[in-house]
Amino acid sequence: MKIFKGKTFFIKSIFLHIFLVFVIAFISINFWENPIYDTIINSVSAVKQGSNDISLIVIDNKSLDSYRWPWARSLYGEIFEYLNKYTNAKVVIFDSVLSNLDKERPAESDNYFFETVKKSDNFIGGYMAQNSEYEDNTIGSQYNKDFNRKFSISITDKRTKNNARYSNYNSLTMFPKAYFDAQQYAGSVNLGTNAIDGVLRESTDLIGYNDNYYPSLALMAYLLSNNTDKITLTNKYIIVDKTGLKIPAFQKRGDIKHNIKFYKLHENSDYSHKNYSAIDIINSNRLLNSGQKPIINPSEFNNKIVLVGANALGVEDALETSISLKHPGVDIQATILNNFLDNEYLVKFANWQNISIIILLSIITFVIIRFLAFIPSLITLIGIAILYFGFCLICFKNNLIPYVITPLAVQLSTMIFGYSYRFILEGRNKEKIKNAMGKYLSQDIMKNVVQNIDDIKLGGKKANVTVLFADIRGFTSMSEKMSAEDVSVILNEYFSEIEPIITKYNGVINKFIGDAVMAIFGEPIQDINHPQNAVKCACEMLKKVDQLQEKWLFEGKPKIEIGIGINTGEAFVGNIGSEKRLEYTVIGDMVNLASRIESYNKVYKTNMLISSSTYSYVSEIVDVIKIADVTIRGKAKKMDIYEVLRLSD
Repeated sequence: MKIFKGKTFFIKSIFLHIFLVFVIAFISINFWENPIYDTIINSVSAVKQGSNDISLIVIDNKSLDSYRWPWARSLYGEIFEYLNKYTNAKVVIFDSVLSNLDKERPAESDNYFFETVKKSDNFIGGYMAQNSEYEDNTIGSQYNKDFNRKFSISITDKRTKNNARYSNYNSLTMFPKAYFDAQQYAGSVNLGTNAIDGVLRESTDLIGYNDNYYPSLALMAYLLSNNTDKITLTNKYIIVDKTGLKIPAFQKRGDIKHNIKFYKLHENSDYSHKNYSAIDIINSNRLLNSGQKPIINPSEFNNKIVLVGANALGVEDALETSISLKHPGVDIQATILNNFLDNEYLVKFANWQNISIIILLSIITFVIIRFLAFIPSLITLIGIAILYFGFCLICFKNNLIPYVITPLAVQLSTMIFGYSYRFILEGRNKEKIKNAMGKYLSQDIMKNVVQNIDDIKLGGKKANVTVLFADIRGFTSMSEKMSAEDVSVILNEYFSEIEPIITKYNGVINKFIGDAVMAIFGEPIQDINHPQNAVKCACEMLKKVDQLQEKWLFEGKPKIEIGIGINTGEAFVGNIGSEKRLEYTVIGDMVNLASRIESYNKVYKTNMLISSSTYSYVSEIVDVIKIADVTIRGKAKKMDIYEVLRLSD
């Protein structure tokens, strides 16, 4: 089946569409997908609150009301003393980076803090991988070796692709020696945000530094809580060998990441996890040390992973995420850790899956536009778009993340392209039809046919019309004396001259019957003056034949004369034939009568005869001679016919 005509136009259109698809996809992926991603995450994915196995201790506004910022290290020491001495916390995480000694306070403050950390066997401190170079490369090089020796974990790399390790950063946080020696475990606080809109949606689980990978704070906490330091890295997963945890991971700019699954925020809060004010913990520690009842019962933290961080006015450690404009960093770390505990993550569709969806949706859209009418195709495509959006919601509900806007944007682009191409193609086809039909129809009639071309079908209607038959006299004897070529030349010239006259008066040349012409007036366009127009047309045709006779006489060609018969009445007008081949015509006794009236021109030596029904419409515009009581073959009763002499002035 030939679907399209005009291959060059089609190919150019396809290439233009492909270009537009790439532009739309680029814009959509970089600017539209993320906002809709965040919206759906909020409404569909982040529906449960954080695990009760995780607790936060936050230096909040209440804490800063008691002690001005920056805090003395001894205050941190009191928090960790409380957790180490009075609770049975599984892991304690310090979501902060300490890179120097507190020179504004007595050394005892730092030393107390370091000693507290040293006494804890479940403390994890934070550090940051940085782009800046070490001030002293010699010292930095030795620090890297010491850091790797003390804080590295065992990684078995089983990747078969993208397995190059390289230094994505140029230095690490340099801890004061006492703090370095006090810590047993450390984890990266590097989170990283989307480069386009600055929104955090991904977790950096392993940072690439100095041809090695180092765990994040959250991953280190999970490993410590399960008493292991061994992981396996494959093409698709970070696997914790001991627990069988499989983190769907991907490499990005040298780091190993996963897509964060967020949790529902507490009411009127930016936190997904239960949190306590740091000052309440400090005061509880002091009360316990003095044998009094604490503000916060230490049992609240038993067998839990505890994160300590700051989030107060002026010391905000917050980032924009999918669920919050100011999401506290300590709760983000808790969220990432929560993903590991639940073994639940957001997994984005692979590029080939998204591309396949886009291509499939485009093909389906184009096919529907090609084979369905405008309204049914539009309704179908809207339905498909709704179904796809519903599919996306189900995917998000099940932690699978396809492109949402991009396929729909490409579908819309394909719809615009498809409908535009269709309308252009139809316009071209209609133009071809007009050029072809224009040889048979008046401009007005042709316009009507073209406008309703999609509704052309078998059937028709009864209508009052006027039928004109015009026949060349003595054509048979003339043709016997001439070659077929000469006959065709005369006929073609004759038909070429009378055709515009017929169309001028809104007539339709229904058919050529040898040397005869049958024309219809009054349909397909409603024309209340069709009897008058038919008679006027016949008069002008006779004048044109007189002119042709003079021309042909000069050229040595035979003289021809025509006879015209006209009748007006009710007939069936419409399309007859088969579904594959139609003919627009008029059927009825009045048609036969028009033909027989024309034949009487030979009998009465006339040029134009009309029926009494036609005369009743044109009596005021013509001069006639009545020919009474004519016996018409096929008619039981005699009837009157009229010879038209001329049009009245």
